[in-house]
Amino acid sequence: MEERKKDHIELAFKSKTGRDTVDPRFYYEPMLVSHPNGLPCLFDFNGKSMKAPLWVSSMTGGTKMAGHINRNLARACQEFGLGMGLGSCRIILDDDSYFADFDMREVIGNQPLFANLGIAQLEEMLRKGDLSPVHRLISRLRADGLIIHVNPMQEWFQPEGDKLYHPPLETISRLLYETDYPVIVKEVGQGMGPDSLRALLALPLLAVEFAAFGGTNFAQLELMRRPHHQKELFEPLVHIGVDAYEMNQLVNQIVEEGEVKTSSVIISGGIENYLDGYYLIQRSRLPAIYGQASAFLKHAQGDYDELQSWVASQIKGLEMAYAYLKVRN
Repeated sequence: MEERKKDHIELAFKSKTGRDTVDPRFYYEPMLVSHPNGLPCLFDFNGKSMKAPLWVSSMTGGTKMAGHINRNLARACQEFGLGMGLGSCRIILDDDSYFADFDMREVIGNQPLFANLGIAQLEEMLRKGDLSPVHRLISRLRADGLIIHVNPMQEWFQPEGDKLYHPPLETISRLLYETDYPVIVKEVGQGMGPDSLRALLALPLLAVEFAAFGGTNFAQLELMRRPHHQKELFEPLVHIGVDAYEMNQLVNQIVEEGEVKTSSVIISGGIENYLDGYYLIQRSRLPAIYGQASAFLKHAQGDYDELQSWVASQIKGLEMAYAYLKVRN
């Protein structure tokens, strides 16, 4: 106790806060509950229980590190009761060389696990009248369903990019008509405006994942791979987007209008920490969880212990948020 009190004296002046540092999103209510012993409830996603409302958003696949990263992430999902979207599975559609890097069902157990393909690949399959590759992919991975990433700006900037010949909404609608597994639709770092959100939410999707502006931006990533003169020409476009806060408001407005058939949302893109996630899912009028990509990636590249410690700290923060923080109107 003496050592602790000494610390208090030495650190007192360094730990002062001011009005300009207060987080204006929450009321702190310390009188009503005891210290939490876990999160207050389970979170249902596609009929499966998640112990925390935290989703591992899809990241890149098909690299030498992908297998190690995916195993770490799947192990954390199993231990902490989270859900996971695989990175793009395009590389294993016709070649099994990297299949083991994506085959995570034994590691993740019964937690939600979703395969992932780009809108361009699905458009091509539908043009050929053959969706068997995607059906086979989901079956072999024992995935719960499919994530479709919609990335026209990324494809436009990518030197090896695919051209889209149909509006993504048409492709998604056709896929839903011809399949019976759950489908999630996500962007890749720009987010989506009200017309796109309204059109998507009218479809019987399991979820729309925001992948909003403010996080990893794959259009900007691809632009960085281009020659310098092209970077200068196209650079203004990568600053176009909608952040997660505005997307959440737009979704809530659309829900108020009615005619929403999508079951839930995954709020991602610029989610820096558990307080961002907690705030946004509390404000959502649709059932919501929140997703992170780069934060998971940062801690999943090394030993599992590093990722385990980071995830545990996120959940501990969420426990305090659910117990003591009330979102301001």
